[in-house]
Amino acid sequence: MTQLRDDLTELNLQLEQAAPQDILRWAADTYGDGLALVTSFQPTGLVMLHMLLDIAPEISVLTLDTGLLFPETYALVEQWERQFNLTVTRVRAAQTVAQQAETYGDALWQRNPDQCCHLRKTVPLGDTLRGYAAWITGIRRDQAETRRGSAVVSWDSKYDNVKLAPLATWTEEMVWTYIRAYDLPYNPLHDQNYLSIGCQPCTRAVRPGEDARAGRWSGQAKIECGIHLPLEKKA
Repeated sequence: MTQLRDDLTELNLQLEQAAPQDILRWAADTYGDGLALVTSFQPTGLVMLHMLLDIAPEISVLTLDTGLLFPETYALVEQWERQFNLTVTRVRAAQTVAQQAETYGDALWQRNPDQCCHLRKTVPLGDTLRGYAAWITGIRRDQAETRRGSAVVSWDSKYDNVKLAPLATWTEEMVWTYIRAYDLPYNPLHDQNYLSIGCQPCTRAVRPGEDARAGRWSGQAKIECGIHLPLEKKA
């Protein structure tokens, strides 16, 4: 394991300035069927998904369906499936939202958002990723302070596999330039100041002057769902 981590550290330095297409091509060549793209169908994920249509069209595409997403999000996933002939795997929690309410009480996201995210996102994703040697994520360094140090490629101790962030060095402007250049379908909520879109009960539009992720878990001492936090910070 130590040797693997040392190799990834060196590889991360090599890939730091590489084009995302080259990173994705390396990942597809290296991991083959053991590689998955995990996307919530937000802008960065859409860019990578579009790139992968040419590079690795058969790649596994996973999305977390918490049962609490916006109707616009569900519609966007279906639109991409139809338009690009994709098969998207919905990763769901062991309990439905109604079953979770019976166990933990109504609106757990209001009383304990960390636990709700853990049950509906972190645990089911972890169960699914056990079948993959590497996964691709859409995190970028400019999204939040918690993501400033995100590596392009690293060992993910939470899921015991390799984690890749091919667009880690990109900016929001670069992402939207790509989306508009290829006229890619995107969530219409972005045009209504929903700059970062998660579950409907925990997401609001961003007000002028606010941080792009200010609309996530507004009023809560929380800025990440937990998927990208170190193992020891898990809910």
